[in-house]
Amino acid sequence: MSKRLAILEKEKVYDRAKRYSIAEAAATVKKTATAKFDETIELHVKLGVDAKQSDQNVRGTVVLPHGTGQTKRVAVVAKGEKIKEAEAAGADWAGDADVIDKISKGWLEFDVLVATPDAMKDLSKLGKVLGPKGLMPNPKAGTVTFEIGQAVKELKAGRIEFKLDPTAITHVVVGKASFTPEKISDNVKAFLHALQLAKPAAAKGHYMQSVTMSSTMGPGIKLDPSQKFDL
Repeated sequence: MSKRLAILEKEKVYDRAKRYSIAEAAATVKKTATAKFDETIELHVKLGVDAKQSDQNVRGTVVLPHGTGQTKRVAVVAKGEKIKEAEAAGADWAGDADVIDKISKGWLEFDVLVATPDAMKDLSKLGKVLGPKGLMPNPKAGTVTFEIGQAVKELKAGRIEFKLDPTAITHVVVGKASFTPEKISDNVKAFLHALQLAKPAAAKGHYMQSVTMSSTMGPGIKLDPSQKFDL
């Protein structure tokens, strides 16, 4: 046990044996975020699915009501009027062949890349560059769409993507330590609601097996996975 964790437990700020409600966890995670910077709050959910089976894959997007506290740099590859639509919606960069050429030369100064379907043929040539970094647009992530303006606005407002790692765990950012407990709770509820809606028909038994909240430098706070999270 780390010295910091021992102090937190001794001061009864945190109880690693307890299963917290969402509201309790949101209040506690703020108390355990004692670093000198604004720590990121993350949620880690272990699902009762076989991540290797395609019919049990879990992936989706959700707009967090209070955003993540992080500013996403959004680049767009589109054609014609869709470029203007992206710019009007707040895209940091928008273009067609010019953006593709820039990326091909090593430029990756963006967090999310969005593309219209008619631009994917040319953009797919950069699969070896974008794929390994998780930057290739994907319809399931809502980043391949003709509704380019809406996509950009949602990404800027705090839309996040969730998907499983090989061990059937999904990891997402749900805010910052500077958020109020209420805002953290709202974001967590919105994410868990979306995760529940994404439950595959092939999933058997307990779907949400464990839910853990933590700040960048803080301990894992275990939530009760059976609690309700109505919006």
